[in-house]
Amino acid sequence: MAKFFRTHGTESALLLVITVISLILSLITDRYFTIGNAFDLLNTSSVNIIFAVGLLVVLISGGIDISFAVAASVVQYGTALFVGWIGGGDWAIGLMVAGGLGILLGSINAGLIQAFGIPSIVVSISSFNAFFGLLMFFTKGVSIYDLPDWLTAHVALYERQLADGSWIEISLPVLVMVICVVATWALVTRTTIGRQLYAFGDNPEGARRFGVNIAAMRFIAFGWLGLMAGIAGLVQAHYAQEVVPNALYGREMDVLAAVVLGGARLGGGKGTVLGCVLGVMLTQITQNGLNLMGVSPFAFKMIVGSIILVAITLSNSPVERLLPFLSRQGAPK
Repeated sequence: MAKFFRTHGTESALLLVITVISLILSLITDRYFTIGNAFDLLNTSSVNIIFAVGLLVVLISGGIDISFAVAASVVQYGTALFVGWIGGGDWAIGLMVAGGLGILLGSINAGLIQAFGIPSIVVSISSFNAFFGLLMFFTKGVSIYDLPDWLTAHVALYERQLADGSWIEISLPVLVMVICVVATWALVTRTTIGRQLYAFGDNPEGARRFGVNIAAMRFIAFGWLGLMAGIAGLVQAHYAQEVVPNALYGREMDVLAAVVLGGARLGGGKGTVLGCVLGVMLTQITQNGLNLMGVSPFAFKMIVGSIILVAITLSNSPVERLLPFLSRQGAPK
């Protein structure tokens, strides 16, 4: 245990913060530490976690993208129109279409960065406005409610009735989220591509001299984010039972903050899937707790911002300095 805290400082700090916040919330409201609330929290966090693991890959590579949420909106709308046009389809077709459209939109960003040498933040700001503007222009803001049965059918992977008569469940979005998390973890930790992404993000010129294909790294990173955004868009449509053009608008900043909170470095070359997931869970737990306490939603950004500042400070400090007893425990006798 002491070794884990020493080698995973960011994750350890986040676990500590999550534990403290959970204990405080359990004292303030008796509804927080319930199995029903835990299951609801897991279900509602799924889309943001899928977004986050995609964004993590881009940040590891040294890039940044804030257009993924509106790209997901474009993808879910386009996918809904396509499956309606072909007469319904199924989950396999929907995921292939959504994933393909997402990769295409991510590749557009990568292509502009690679071809013109434009900073990724500038490209993503431009594509954010272009994607959203085109979506609202062509759809006129009209939502789609007539979705195929396979997309709207409720799928519970696990459900149980509690003694008080209420039901708890783990829904399909959680399974999709777990698959995306495991796939991203495998990509960045178990493949040569993952090692090259870290090397490229940490030192682009050094990576180039060692033979890393810079263009390929950009297309892989932004394409992976596009894939995750497409999947997240489809999962959101399933969860909401409708496609609303601006439903995902505004999530990009919350997800970006959570991923950076989880230890991903904006300069590239650093970040873990575990830290990324914990960063999202911290923000979701905080929002959930505030909702249970009846705190005005207008205060949420201010409170979360303060928590993020504290957590990032802890994450950027050596864990031995924060918890000196750990280093003493791990020292030779």
